[in-house]
Amino acid sequence: MNILFLIDPAIFVSKNINNNTTQEDIEKALPNDVSATFGGDGLSNQDLAKFDIVVGYQRGVFERILQQPNSKLKFVQSLSAGVDYYPMADMAKKHIKLATASGIHAEPITETVFGVLLSIVRWIQPAIKNQLKAEWNQPPMTLMTLVGHKILIYGTGHIGQRIAEIASAFKMDVVGVNHNGHPVSGFNKTIAMGNIGSDKDADVIVNALPLTPKTKGIFDKYFFHKFTNHPIFMTIGRGPSTVTLDLISALQDKTLSAAGIDVTDPEPLPSDSPLWKMDNVVITPHISGFYGYYLRDVMKIFYKNLASFSKDGHVEINQVNLESGY
Repeated sequence: MNILFLIDPAIFVSKNINNNTTQEDIEKALPNDVSATFGGDGLSNQDLAKFDIVVGYQRGVFERILQQPNSKLKFVQSLSAGVDYYPMADMAKKHIKLATASGIHAEPITETVFGVLLSIVRWIQPAIKNQLKAEWNQPPMTLMTLVGHKILIYGTGHIGQRIAEIASAFKMDVVGVNHNGHPVSGFNKTIAMGNIGSDKDADVIVNALPLTPKTKGIFDKYFFHKFTNHPIFMTIGRGPSTVTLDLISALQDKTLSAAGIDVTDPEPLPSDSPLWKMDNVVITPHISGFYGYYLRDVMKIFYKNLASFSKDGHVEINQVNLESGY
């Protein structure tokens, strides 16, 4: 079996993303009957056609593989939870299976959500700015705590569930939102997408949705104006699910009281975006899912999927429905 690893070389050396997994570690972990190739830029079309499995993604290389009429590709392991950048319609036609790295991001993203959220509600961000100027300015007496406030979490998968668990520890009223309102453990209740109803009084809204045709642009001016309590908007899902100009307007007119933004549309966020200069906004550069053992944990998922795929062609963990996109 031939495997092509399309992994950014920087991941092997970046202390931000990984500090214990090397190319050699991966090679040693693979079965003896597996041949591994790292990087595909210098490979011929004939070489690319021989790979049974691809791990990761490089657009140009991946497109060339799909164009080969004799391609052997049957399984792709993504390094991320979101897979909207893969050509799923083409993959479905060729019966190529796709798996995500879903599950490993729940902890770091949840910590980021509450780190940013607390920095907003407990006035930590302005305090840091004042510290740099050596100014002892106390906040207005409008500081809030999270206890008793309602948090509306869009997306009830691994990430949404972990956010819900920590929100419950803060004694928040935790409401989950998914495509049909089916119940999910850890939420006080769940509602269907578009059925806000009595929950328009939410104090915090979290976007933890995957990007699909149905979720693109879902957080727009019509969405924001449904809410009555000037909520805080936290977005850690996918940038294009939020209409950026509408988000800016909602923050400017106080429809939203604040925002924690880890994903934007476009990315990187342009330097002239008004979001950069807003005092009620905290921006992180799409890093909420990163942590020191990222690649190690992705490979744990892949090794299990490799074993099951090699045995009988099925993908054990996180197989994507190529029609729904998640």
